[in-house]
Amino acid sequence: MAKRVLWRVVAATAIAVLAVAYLGLRQGQGAGAKAPRLASFVDRGVALGGRKAPAFQLVDQFGRPVRLAAWRGKVVMLAFVDDQCTTICPLTTQSMAMAKRLLGPAAGEVALVAVNANPLHTSVEDVRAYVAAHGLTGDLSFLTGSRAELEKVWRAYGIGVQILAGQIDHTPALYVLDRSGRERRLYLTASQYAGVGQEAYVLAREAASLLPGRIRIAPPTGKVAAIGPARGLRLPLAAGGTLAVGPGHPRLYLFLDAWAPRIRQEIGQQAAYQAAAGRAGLPPLALVDVRDAEASPQALPSLLGSLPAASGLPLAVDAQGRLADGYGARDIPWYALVGEGGKVVWSHDGWLSAGALLQAVAKAGS
Repeated sequence: MAKRVLWRVVAATAIAVLAVAYLGLRQGQGAGAKAPRLASFVDRGVALGGRKAPAFQLVDQFGRPVRLAAWRGKVVMLAFVDDQCTTICPLTTQSMAMAKRLLGPAAGEVALVAVNANPLHTSVEDVRAYVAAHGLTGDLSFLTGSRAELEKVWRAYGIGVQILAGQIDHTPALYVLDRSGRERRLYLTASQYAGVGQEAYVLAREAASLLPGRIRIAPPTGKVAAIGPARGLRLPLAAGGTLAVGPGHPRLYLFLDAWAPRIRQEIGQQAAYQAAAGRAGLPPLALVDVRDAEASPQALPSLLGSLPAASGLPLAVDAQGRLADGYGARDIPWYALVGEGGKVVWSHDGWLSAGALLQAVAKAGS
């Protein structure tokens, strides 16, 4: 099950003060030239006072001891990431990776660093699995340590971490440090999938402002407005063709990412639902891959190749996450049942067996 995230800055007094400034500067732009209009939910960040970033030493995904000072001379994007998270954290790391790519030849002057924010899964294997699943092994240094070591770093950076009903809540903070190791800007990741590209642009501009020379950052393209089920459209299929969605097309949607945990183990249950739903006259199931939350371009082709030929499961592509946002997806995987009239009548967070799906869909439609 995915982890939830706190939407406030907590713990340290200094960070509480920053939160006030954050609210006041929410509509401001980062450093650099005039930027294109961004969605209201995209975090422009809050400027920090330039204090020296608290030092620490942890181990990376290869088990190597690493000090924060090892990246002195580079701009550092330092995020706090739960290695079991399937909600906000993948959006954070994807926006970091996209931002670095936007810097072009200057990308080598930027380091992407994550500190584990999960007190229950602290092993090197846990963080290694996260970067591998997201195709970030060579791009992201994911650091971990004992719970006591991690708690010391969280306190130093004002990161609130709680365990509530077995779930992890943590502050979704990302710091940008300059080449001297000083804190320059603080960002909080938004929950909308369609905002990843724009958040990456904001991060890239901030990094560019801290590097020598004039670095041109390509502005984000495409719309970010959510597309709800009341709007009819044709969604592209990964294997070619399109899928009609919206009013007049009652359907059960399963929003996922190709990196989603257990996805290949669960496909059989989804295919079993599809076959049984056809016999019972229930809405068919369609898989929807949210592309903007995937770092590896090979993730979707790999998933498509793993689908059983006779499963009857169409795999559609939500290129910018606008459909996922409009249908209320807040996690991976996420089920959304859309009725004849173009409204979500039932949703569920997390995998369900074929039997449980059949029961839930039948009840929702009765």
